[in-house]
Amino acid sequence: MTKLFVGNLPFTATEASVRTLFAAHGTVESIALIMDRDTGRPRGFGFIELSSADAARAIQALNGKDFEGRALKVNEAQERERAGGARR
Repeated sequence: MTKLFVGNLPFTATEASVRTLFAAHGTVESIALIMDRDTGRPRGFGFIELSSADAARAIQALNGKDFEGRALKVNEAQERERAGGARR
């Protein structure tokens, strides 16, 4: 399984519309569209999980593609380092 980062999503994008877009390139295992904690509005990015072969095809086909008036940014998600710190 490969997790993809999808950026520059239109704020009108829904989980269903993103699933339809990516389903043309393979089986979508999961979708997480990120919402603003305070307002509950979409933040314009999300994460999609596909099999590794499907993910490579999706990146090739969709990176830079126009989706509802915005050019998508699609690449393999990088693990984010957790903020550490001393506990009190």
